Amino acid sequence: MTETLKPESAEQVVDAVAWAAAEDEPLEVLGRATKRGLGRPVQASRGLDLSGLAGITLYEAEELVLSARAGTPLAEVVAALAEKNQELAFEPPDLGPLLGGEAGAGSIGGVLACNLAGPRRIKAGAARDHFLGVSAVSGRGEAFKSGGRVVKNVTGYDLCKLMAGSYGTLAAMTDVTVKVLPAAEKTRTVLLLGLDDAGALAAMTRALGSAHEVSGAAHLPAALVAGSEVSYVREAGGAVTALRVEGTGPSVEYRCAALRRELGDLGENEELHGRNSAVFWRELRDVQPFAARPERLVWRISVPPQAGPPVAAALAGGGDALYYFDWGGGLVWLALPPAQDGGHAAVRAALEDCGGHATLIRGPDTLRAAVPVFQPQDPALAALTKRVKDGFDPRRVLNPGRMVAGL
Repeated sequence: MTETLKPESAEQVVDAVAWAAAEDEPLEVLGRATKRGLGRPVQASRGLDLSGLAGITLYEAEELVLSARAGTPLAEVVAALAEKNQELAFEPPDLGPLLGGEAGAGSIGGVLACNLAGPRRIKAGAARDHFLGVSAVSGRGEAFKSGGRVVKNVTGYDLCKLMAGSYGTLAAMTDVTVKVLPAAEKTRTVLLLGLDDAGALAAMTRALGSAHEVSGAAHLPAALVAGSEVSYVREAGGAVTALRVEGTGPSVEYRCAALRRELGDLGENEELHGRNSAVFWRELRDVQPFAARPERLVWRISVPPQAGPPVAAALAGGGDALYYFDWGGGLVWLALPPAQDGGHAAVRAALEDCGGHATLIRGPDTLRAAVPVFQPQDPALAALTKRVKDGFDPRRVLNPGRMVAGL
């Protein structure tokens, strides 16, 4: 990249994109560049750096709504919410260290553009479910707005859902509005020790189907625990299955004790309280077990929960692969040793019978340019994707090829 455009207002973003469209100059859209390694490498001679569009523009804690410019650091948003004992319920991960960057450097716009959510997704939903409003500039150089400041905004098309997960290929977002929620008064985590993958899946299924409102369900196999970077499991000495309970103090204490009794037939269990519980889930959220293994290729595989252990077993195959489960078994984080195709063929084959989708989260540029980073689309979906891209960015100036080669 030879030049970076850094607008400081929405109007300057319009001017920059309109110029790029007129001159057929592709742009790499950047928030704070912490997620540059996600998706296929962008072939662009210029960057569009949106970090100059920063700052919280509206925060009505009583109304549970916050608006900010898209380049606002996520850490700034989180800190402002914490002062009012509120949070982003979808628990956005910080993938900076996993991708070779700094922690705490990402933007709120980048989180929404990539539709990133953490362990609480099974209870609170994805980032897109909390995305209320957006102001953006399409690849035509045209400014538009969608949504508002309330959940029940039904005026026009809900373009927020389309922007979430588009990785900057449809529009450059300038302002975003999100729903926020009160933070839990207390957090505890029930830890089941020594379960194999099948036993852990059964335990997570029972817990999630109980009346105890479990907000996180993850399993770290014994092979991962050995030498793990996750704070607690370094001392566990074997597999760990974690079940998180959040809420008011007395409620959490009661539900946690009841959960331990109901799962007592599965063997030994323990509890993590307060800060230890928060650190544990933050490290799982940020994929800390693999951040310290930079040589490995990292895949994020979403499947029906019952398919999680069989898919992981098929891909591990007794080799050097490492993995762990989140979302009650429905999310498999997989770390593979370097390979010519990055494990692409094996990962796609493992999903043929059960469905689901897989994304190559970390890999060298050459690999991400050579294999499909995102789940390949069937012809009908690929045609729809092309029509949407044609509508928003017909000249292919915004992050060309980031998601699909040729788009």
